Amino acid sequence: MADSIFLEPILPRSEMVLRNTITPRIFVAATRMDDGKTTTSVGLFAALQQRFPRIGFIKPVGQRFVEIEGAKIDEDTVLINETYHPHTPLKAMSPIAVEPDFTRRYLSGGITHQLHDRVRTAFDIAAWEKDFVIIEGTGHAGVGSVFDLSNGTVAKLLKSKVIIVSRAGIGRPIDEISLNLALFEKQGVEVIGAIINRVNPDKMAMMKEYVTLGLAKLGLPLLGMIPMHTELYKPTVNQICLRLKGEFIAGAQHKRRRVARIGVGAMSCRNAERLLQPGTLIITPGDREDLIMMILHEDSDPSARRHLAGVVLTNGILPPESVLQLIRECSIPFISTEADVSSATTTIDHMTVKTEVGDRDKIGVIQKLIQDHVQVDRIVDLVQMDNAESNRQLNLGM
Repeated sequence: MADSIFLEPILPRSEMVLRNTITPRIFVAATRMDDGKTTTSVGLFAALQQRFPRIGFIKPVGQRFVEIEGAKIDEDTVLINETYHPHTPLKAMSPIAVEPDFTRRYLSGGITHQLHDRVRTAFDIAAWEKDFVIIEGTGHAGVGSVFDLSNGTVAKLLKSKVIIVSRAGIGRPIDEISLNLALFEKQGVEVIGAIINRVNPDKMAMMKEYVTLGLAKLGLPLLGMIPMHTELYKPTVNQICLRLKGEFIAGAQHKRRRVARIGVGAMSCRNAERLLQPGTLIITPGDREDLIMMILHEDSDPSARRHLAGVVLTNGILPPESVLQLIRECSIPFISTEADVSSATTTIDHMTVKTEVGDRDKIGVIQKLIQDHVQVDRIVDLVQMDNAESNRQLNLGM
């Protein structure tokens, strides 16, 4: 297989210029995958737009990507691009996509291009005529070490200070931040503080007190505590369909409905009526015609319609054509999957819910959470402060 992710340089060699060391930048890292880097980056972008007219973005190393015009572009980069339109080429915002065989090819010498040069050149383009740049990392600080592009290495290459995002807790986040801090310090990269994500709103005050004390032992300030918001973790019907490798047999136009709860249709219709609640996704075998007809009857009565999120028909079984025709005429998303009821339910329970392009409701929530609960002005001040002054303020607890 050819090195498809490196078909040509981002800029012809003759056009490469001196590296950008002027534009303010912040590297958003995390203690592990799915701890809140993208949430922080999405919200921080909007918050910074209120302070600077032109914000840039780059995710130097991406692991989940889509193909756009023949290029593999990180999913989070697509989200930022479609939400904020930073007017930067997608390949510059997502210069390296880690394909399944990327590491094997790197270790065997199959990738010979200069990855570090590619990252630096991509940043120069992403930062062109920008007032501030957000750099989003991948996984924890050491991810990518095997091909010499760990988060610590990339932050050093781009001469960026770092924020570490961790999930809520007291002992766990401090322990994991400490581990990640050591990796960044080994690279000579300055970490300016931490943000704690998914905090129980009822425990915010207590968590803030003890996390602040714990971070102080590491020489780091607490830059924000983001409360858990249930809407951010509700999957859409479409996300569930993709995760189950299913297909819509009806209602695809409502695929962005959010799923608040799962109901398993394994009882009589009389007992199953309690499942007919707004936001419920009902999972049932495709041969449960009685239950399906009850759902369709509910949907056909405007006075009783409760706006189910959707219905999943399992085991690859579909009802008779006469029932299918009624399903196609209803307003409820129906999905067919080969999975059985138990595995479908387990799969959904263990889903990681990502923010997607078009999730305007979620993006609005994220923007407000970051604006209200993260010290954006302090981040800007720490980024723009020289290292000596930054260390002085941290030691003073300012």
